[in-house]
Amino acid sequence: MDRGLFVIPLLCLLCACKSSPSHASFPFEDAAQQAGLDFWQYSGANGKYALPEVMGSGAALIDYDNDGDMDVYLVQGTAALPDGKSLAPPPAGWKPGNRLFRNNLAETGKLTFTDVTDAAGVGAAATGMGVAAGDYDNDGYTDLYVTNYGHNILYHNNGNGTFTDVTASAGVASSGWSTSAAFIDYDKDGLLDLAVVHYLEFFDTPCYVPQGSRDYCGPASFRRTVTELYHNLGNGRFKNVTHEVGLDAKLGPGLGILTGNFGADGYPGFMVANDGAANHLWISEPRGPSTPRERVFKEVGLSHGLAYASDGRPRAGMGIASGDLFGDGDQTIIVTNLPTESFTLFRRQPNGDFVDDTEQSGLSHISLPFTGFGVGLFDMDNRGLLDMFSANGAVKMVMSEQGDKFPYREKKLLLRNMGKGKGFEDITASAGPVFQTPEVSRAAVFGDVNNDGGTDVLVTNNNGPARLLLNTVPDRGHWLLVHLEGTRTNRSGYGSVVELVRKDGSSVKRWVRGDGSYLAANDPRAHFGLGKATEVDRIQVRWLAGECESWRQSGVDTIVKLKEGTGQPCVGP
Repeated sequence: MDRGLFVIPLLCLLCACKSSPSHASFPFEDAAQQAGLDFWQYSGANGKYALPEVMGSGAALIDYDNDGDMDVYLVQGTAALPDGKSLAPPPAGWKPGNRLFRNNLAETGKLTFTDVTDAAGVGAAATGMGVAAGDYDNDGYTDLYVTNYGHNILYHNNGNGTFTDVTASAGVASSGWSTSAAFIDYDKDGLLDLAVVHYLEFFDTPCYVPQGSRDYCGPASFRRTVTELYHNLGNGRFKNVTHEVGLDAKLGPGLGILTGNFGADGYPGFMVANDGAANHLWISEPRGPSTPRERVFKEVGLSHGLAYASDGRPRAGMGIASGDLFGDGDQTIIVTNLPTESFTLFRRQPNGDFVDDTEQSGLSHISLPFTGFGVGLFDMDNRGLLDMFSANGAVKMVMSEQGDKFPYREKKLLLRNMGKGKGFEDITASAGPVFQTPEVSRAAVFGDVNNDGGTDVLVTNNNGPARLLLNTVPDRGHWLLVHLEGTRTNRSGYGSVVELVRKDGSSVKRWVRGDGSYLAANDPRAHFGLGKATEVDRIQVRWLAGECESWRQSGVDTIVKLKEGTGQPCVGP
């Protein structure tokens, strides 16, 4: 075994596998209630149709206690108790504030959760939106950044099961209406910086549906805002460099964010999905030839093919996801939109630009009736092909739900990748009861919560319960899950690329990040479905700091931890 390559004990994996039903007749089962994930998002909607109440809230999958399993953090919509006019009141026993649930898998071998919010100190109550996760001070523990309609919160993980609110001392409170956020080492100095997306300058104004009744306003009614960037100074403090790096050159009603290698020199940038306006693609450039790490940002969405769909018109961008959908080593990006617009699929070309490939993929007619928010590309059955899930829920009254107090419910979508460039097949109807129940879904968070090699999906609902869609696909293929630990690179490994090389020399890549989807922080471990293959050749990591390292890998169906500086130099291109 190569030095620096650690494998999770087989006993733990066997215990984890027992927590997944082997007799499941559906590919996903909602295990939230059974596992003790008791959470209800309450927006406080009372008939005044304030837009912030219908847009949230998000969630995170994080291993906050470093025991090897994913814990759950859920963002609450409001701290207000029902006033008697609530359109969708919470159930009896509802707890205000955000909630942290510790995963007991490592201790008990069973997938159950314990609410540790009060002890951990992360239960702030506000008009909550999203969450980002990452180790910003490289101390080995994942920290949390929570966005709100109002001031945001940075929680420093103390490493003893508790967190401290360090927002004021860190200088990252922000203001206004923040939505998605992402930790990103944009200057490759080994420290995670923070990008915060903002939506609108909201004010209370009445809007109506054509039939004459009140409804939520669209984004065109309000002024656009700026995506902010906070540079990590390395001493527990951040500096707001938004103007300094040029991010205030273009405003947008931003909702989703996705970090990635969009430029030509290996420095990370990010894409923002804008609601009713052109999407923004921000790539970084050196401020000058002698200062490569002093970066400025340039918005290039239009020239790179990501600003608009093929019809040249802006769409209601909300959630955003990417992955090697076609197995060609290039990233494909999916953005969710409103009904009648369809979701948009952008396929990357060899020259680095993107083209709208929505029609060819079959996604256009499938997604046309839906209001998509959280979205992800993931290998649900470990075939080595990326499938798609979207969490859907309207922001305008759904006529089929008219008469209901909260008429915004829609079904979720599950699409299977048919491979060989044939596009998607809609398998929602056979995906299980939770897919047949319309809800007002928002965030979709992807990760392996029971460490059995199957990617699960955590879904939040507006004015509804959290759902934990446990992957119960029968006869899944073999798999590997790769966890990075940076040394020169930021400790979380964000911005690095993991490449799995098969015995036949072919390979597949995964970008390591925690962001994507909508208001979400995903499991940052790189997941590889292997199909029937029982062995692979090696794993290569192109660290964000610049080095490429390789480790021989003999086993499958396991979790591998790779530490920067412990592999062998990569061979070949």
